[in-house]
Amino acid sequence: MKLLSIVIPCYNSEEYMSYCIESLLVGGEQVELLIINDGSVDNTAEIADQYEKLYPTIVKAIHQENGGHGEAVNTGIRHASGRYLKVVDSDDWVDTRAYLKILKKLNDFLVEATSVDMIISNFVYEKEGAKYKKVMKYENVLPEGVIFTWEDIGQFRKGQYILMHSVIYRTQLLKDCGLELPKHTFYVDNLYVYKPLERVKKIFYMNVDFYRYFIGREDQSVNEKVMIKRVDQQIKVNKLMIDLVPLDNLESPKLRQYMRHHLEIVTVVSAILLIRSGEQENLLKKKQLWKYIKDKDPVLYNDLRYGILGHTINLPGRVGRKISISAYKISQKLVGFN
Repeated sequence: MKLLSIVIPCYNSEEYMSYCIESLLVGGEQVELLIINDGSVDNTAEIADQYEKLYPTIVKAIHQENGGHGEAVNTGIRHASGRYLKVVDSDDWVDTRAYLKILKKLNDFLVEATSVDMIISNFVYEKEGAKYKKVMKYENVLPEGVIFTWEDIGQFRKGQYILMHSVIYRTQLLKDCGLELPKHTFYVDNLYVYKPLERVKKIFYMNVDFYRYFIGREDQSVNEKVMIKRVDQQIKVNKLMIDLVPLDNLESPKLRQYMRHHLEIVTVVSAILLIRSGEQENLLKKKQLWKYIKDKDPVLYNDLRYGILGHTINLPGRVGRKISISAYKISQKLVGFN
């Protein structure tokens, strides 16, 4: 059994996928690279097949009809045979030194006959044209160098949360937790990192800048203009997060607090995108989203709606919306996201 399965969702990725794959081949025979060609119409399939031919014991090319990022991840999980699993998008890459440190730690777990449910590491916003590259670290909130539980974590800052780029899951946990990402839907990475958390008991944090998250292409799904056009998919994911994990059922107060925090960030993004569009139809959708949350979970609604962020994005009138957008722009600069 391989130490680590790495799922690489690819859709029309011919221009950049090789850089991603080459950064991951450094792991050698300890890893399996599952290149998921999600119905590409460029040379993605041929490139994937070439890598499989060159590295038959490491690379597996899997071709499927287009189902979107979520379905590519679903396919990767179904085919994964490694002890642990990581998703790396085809336009991103990993740092070699951090990668080798992580593989060594996974091997240590194997030698010591122990395992964890989730490994967390840092990621870097590789924003095109930016002089300063923001690093999402967790040293202020997570214990280092020890296996810990949710009860050992500190309080996350407002702009700090766990993303797909941060996590490596135990593969069997992903297969057992019932995770099934929706097809043809963007922003499902929030579901990927959120839904399995209720099953996570043992965690390990490595303070290394492992994942390099590229931001800069105009057609990228996290480009703000693109997100506004796809805001209905953002809202869909937002609602699924609420539906799939009832927070009152969670045993750990610290986990419940963290998941509420993650929901707050996702809901704020949804609301700001609806405001930024400037369309009356979308302002109505913002009201409908809050009503949805209130009807589903009144306690969660009160926490989100009447917290600092909730107040900021619900200031009344046109002036209030301008203030909300200004606050969002400031947070963009502070956190470093797109």
